[in-house]
Amino acid sequence: MTPTVLAAPLADLDPVTLYGILRLRVDVFVVEQECAYPELDGRDAEPATLHYWCVDESGTPIATARLLTDEFELRIGRVCVHGDHRGEGVTRVLLDRIVADIGDRTSVLDAQAHLEQMYARWGYTAYGPEFVEDGIPHIPMRR
Repeated sequence: MTPTVLAAPLADLDPVTLYGILRLRVDVFVVEQECAYPELDGRDAEPATLHYWCVDESGTPIATARLLTDEFELRIGRVCVHGDHRGEGVTRVLLDRIVADIGDRTSVLDAQAHLEQMYARWGYTAYGPEFVEDGIPHIPMRR
């Protein structure tokens, strides 16, 4: 089954969906990857931020990402998939939708270094040196 990708700004998210998205992000980034960092950074609530997510049969978010509007470009961030659904093509469906929504506009992301080739599938290329954030090597990428 190909998951459906949903998208909305924070103001349009119902509390249960928002909770599911934030729970997924904390479960993956803070707990699984053991990174104690400020997951709630204030950018989720910016009016131009779009939240993307896929749900399972019960409506629980299984994948999520956000698209931020920076001064001169769009920024993809907080891309994650629940561990039980990795390898099922959920990331592909999620990023296909986000990249389609971005269209020809410039966009950037900070990829975990081991995922550089995955993001290259959507035309992202490294544009700066590798850096470590929260103990994990990252590479800045642009499309």
